[in-house]
Amino acid sequence: MINKVPLDDAAQYAAATLQLYLQLPETPLRASSNDRQTVDTLHARGIDLATIESALLLASVRRLSRSPDSPPLSPIRSLAYFLPVIDEILNNPVPDDYLEYLRRKVRSLSSRRGLTKSA
Repeated sequence: MINKVPLDDAAQYAAATLQLYLQLPETPLRASSNDRQTVDTLHARGIDLATIESALLLASVRRLSRSPDSPPLSPIRSLAYFLPVIDEILNNPVPDDYLEYLRRKVRSLSSRRGLTKSA
């Protein structure tokens, strides 16, 4: 499980973080060098993967829950997009069971909007 990756293994941490990011709707198919630098910064700050996953999912739910009448948002092009939400979660942690709710909500909203990833 991704959340069991130890913080002291930088390579596994980076791979897990990028996997969480790239599997989201409206994110690129591949990580950029800037994304890798952002991962290094998150790792240096000691931010655990559960916090990162919660922030990525929460931001995605917010985007996907917007009214269909709202103007479309441009695609997410960088992991740095999520940094303010990571800080938000650090200041106001979510309950442990909320992470599973966010996972289900992103899946549901993504399928409802027909957003799928393809290589």
